[in-house]
Amino acid sequence: KNVTVMGLGRFGGGLGVTRWLLDQGAKVLLTDLANEDELTKQIKELGTHTNLQVVFGEHRMEDFLRADVVIANPAIQTPWNNVFLCAAWEANIQVTTEIEMLVDRLHRERVIGVTGTSGKSTTATMLYEGLKNAGITCHLGGNIGGSLLNSLSEINETDVVVLELSSAMLWWLNKNTSWSPSTAVLTNIEPNHVDWHGSFEEYKLCKELLFANQTEGDIAITQDQNASFTDLIVPGKHNQKNAAVAFLAGVAIGADPTLVREGIQRFRGLPHRLQLVCDGYYNDSKSTTPKATELAVDAFADAKRIHLIVGGYDKKIDLTLLAAQAKRVACMYAIGETANAIAVLASGNIKQFKNLEQAVAEAMKNMNSDDVLLLSPGCASWDQFVHFEARGELFCTIVNESKAHQQVH
Repeated sequence: KNVTVMGLGRFGGGLGVTRWLLDQGAKVLLTDLANEDELTKQIKELGTHTNLQVVFGEHRMEDFLRADVVIANPAIQTPWNNVFLCAAWEANIQVTTEIEMLVDRLHRERVIGVTGTSGKSTTATMLYEGLKNAGITCHLGGNIGGSLLNSLSEINETDVVVLELSSAMLWWLNKNTSWSPSTAVLTNIEPNHVDWHGSFEEYKLCKELLFANQTEGDIAITQDQNASFTDLIVPGKHNQKNAAVAFLAGVAIGADPTLVREGIQRFRGLPHRLQLVCDGYYNDSKSTTPKATELAVDAFADAKRIHLIVGGYDKKIDLTLLAAQAKRVACMYAIGETANAIAVLASGNIKQFKNLEQAVAEAMKNMNSDDVLLLSPGCASWDQFVHFEARGELFCTIVNESKAHQQVH
């Protein structure tokens, strides 16, 4: 078939599905609005193939109308308004996504789907680690890591697949199919991604779609706001709640409770999620909602010792809760596109900076010996960074270089 893949993406989101399609013998046209200079790393990873054609710097209408199938990248905002996707739908061309192609090929009763505004990556990984420790062969994919399409040959009928599912993925899954995982886990729902969905109500509806097509005998688990979990390596009450819901999901599919618990307790955390950079410095760049930042502040015994860096891309969500953290911490440092809006809403010790480098430098000057510097932006990264990982990596680099420089002097 002739397949148009819409979006290689700066995350390389289209990479896995393109490789898989080529392996199946499809003729693939890969198109991305970004130019070759912006996608150098991803293009190098992709390589060349006799059945692969690429178009960068634009989308061409004919590439969508001549295709047998169009694969859309879930990152494309309000896809129902996208002129290229709408043209394909009107021409009765199949429009699908990598995640739909994957779940079509998995045994639904062996799939655990995890979603939520915050904590879904941590919960999915805790569950994966718990199951592995219990001797269950399992695979982790979806919104975390690369595509599992290329691993289908290694996934046996009895294996468990843990899928982290974003609200955008759930929208696509329920546009084309009536699919829910046999075991569904929801961490929480807070305002987020209004820029993609158009409203919080639509976003919430998409999260709840995780359960929409479950049938009798399926398992639905939501997070208990009062749950606790002992002896975790990762800090914070919110991680105890993540651990509890992961544990319940593991036990629900028949894993040994003691072994699942041990696996979860040994989990050391994911990069950019309250990651300890060095003594007193924490990288929580994955925090892209005000609620996530509040949870990060809550994770520490004394908020008044925290120097907090916030701000970034404007997702059109209410920033009042984020600004309110200024009253709790030693000092708040606002950066990026939302810095001014946060400063207007905040009362407390708040300073505005153009970029992350300036904010870290100022915070390090102001910190006392027992203080903590926490990057927990509460906003997406796309105003100044290609993704939250790049923001977190820069923070780690600045901190480590500054500490090394201090030791030299």
